[in-house]
Amino acid sequence: MLLYIPGVVTIAVDEAECNGCTLCTQVCPRAVLAMKEGKARIVFRDACIECGACAMNCETGAVTVRSGVSCASAIITGKLRGTEPVCGCD
Repeated sequence: MLLYIPGVVTIAVDEAECNGCTLCTQVCPRAVLAMKEGKARIVFRDACIECGACAMNCETGAVTVRSGVSCASAIITGKLRGTEPVCGCD
């Protein structure tokens, strides 16, 4: 599994706002989040590709991520433009 640059991913979970619905864990394509003690927790931060699926499906706003700034966005944009991926993390 490809990993992002360690420690730079923007995902965050406000456990006080989490209602335990599990939607974020269901839509995450990289198993970054898991439910522990009825709350979403980040369990594999550096696997996050900042796609934004978790935040878009969080009905309480407990999960946040700045989607579109990641390597995933760079790969998709590169493919669409026919160029090499550039994510600006250099």
